[in-house]
Amino acid sequence: MTNISGYCDNKFSEVEGVFRRNFQDGWEYEGAAFSVYHKGKCVVDLHGGYADFSSLAKWTEKTKTVVFSVTKSVGALCIALLVDKGYVKYEDKVTSFWPEFAQNGKEDTTVENIMNHQAGLPVFDEDLTLEDAKNPDRMAEIIEKSTPLWKPGSKSGYHALTYGWLIDQIVRKVDPKKRTIGQFFKEEIAQKHNIDLYIGLPKEEEYTVARLAQQSFGYFIKELLYSPKILLAIIMMVLRSKFIGGYPQVFSYPKFILVKGHNTINNPEIHFLEQAAVYGITNARALAKLFALVLKGEIISKELVERFYNPLIIGNDAVINFPFAKGYGFMYEPHPKKPGKWLFGHPGNGGSNIMVDPEEEIVIAYVTNGMKSGMGEMCRTYRLLRNATFDSLHKFPKENVPESLTDAIAPMLD
Repeated sequence: MTNISGYCDNKFSEVEGVFRRNFQDGWEYEGAAFSVYHKGKCVVDLHGGYADFSSLAKWTEKTKTVVFSVTKSVGALCIALLVDKGYVKYEDKVTSFWPEFAQNGKEDTTVENIMNHQAGLPVFDEDLTLEDAKNPDRMAEIIEKSTPLWKPGSKSGYHALTYGWLIDQIVRKVDPKKRTIGQFFKEEIAQKHNIDLYIGLPKEEEYTVARLAQQSFGYFIKELLYSPKILLAIIMMVLRSKFIGGYPQVFSYPKFILVKGHNTINNPEIHFLEQAAVYGITNARALAKLFALVLKGEIISKELVERFYNPLIIGNDAVINFPFAKGYGFMYEPHPKKPGKWLFGHPGNGGSNIMVDPEEEIVIAYVTNGMKSGMGEMCRTYRLLRNATFDSLHKFPKENVPESLTDAIAPMLD
């Protein structure tokens, strides 16, 4: 029997039931944690399974995991805090604080272009090594010399990893103390609010990190049978890439991370990188607490937070060739119960997710070390927990609510 521990308010008992069934039914084959804050109060904080099933190491309340692109939402908060302090504006040209960035057609790129994946830099001109990634000055030089794949601002294409190095340079240039993004987050947010989240893990914390495991082929087939939209998404991406065009080089960049047959993300040297696109390490409780504080106006002003309630861009992504809603470094999901409303946050590869409903003051965080094929609402384990949370909050009447972002914006793509 799977070990499940933590706390769940009686009002959200349905959520605990779903969390348990995810393990009992085999959907969680390693470990996971799920946390919910409502109106600033923690109402769900559950964890279970294994931090490393191969060694039978259990997932505990201290366990953290790599949350992949969920990290982008944390990086977005760092930039937002700098905006709130008046050190930079979203509409500022990057060259106003980083003149060397102007090379090779980047002179008109704005901070907002970078946050909205519009900078045309989903890859840099040079491939990267681990040593490059450890050296911020070297990364600045590589970025400065790179040429955009499209005119900045003309389209939006997912900057899966380069987003992290780009916003790190923004922080280093505009922060009066010239800190890296990991240092900035630690000193300005994590330490002040006791948030157990790292962009650049201290070596003494490595023992708390869960080992990532890839799903079996049988599990993948099971995902497709129960969530055929995953297969539809794959087909759409392949067909659009073939007939519309795309940027296939993005999916093999950089080579030191994407090594066939190896899960390099389990390498502690990767965990120590200050990379705000994919390598944040945390747990569900810390993520939910962080964004609950954001909603309360304790991290950045409520006036600025309100700008994040709705996406700036809705439509087909030029890199992924799949529809996304995004803005200010966040991604959005259609509200599962309220047509026309959005949740903001960011999903991550493998299934981890953070989503915020500002109207209901609900924050939902899910993390896992058992990799899933679907991201966001296409990740079954997350979707069931999210829906159970809103079902518990209110017994909503059944409405014609889109099941996914694809359904929500399909009419716009015709």
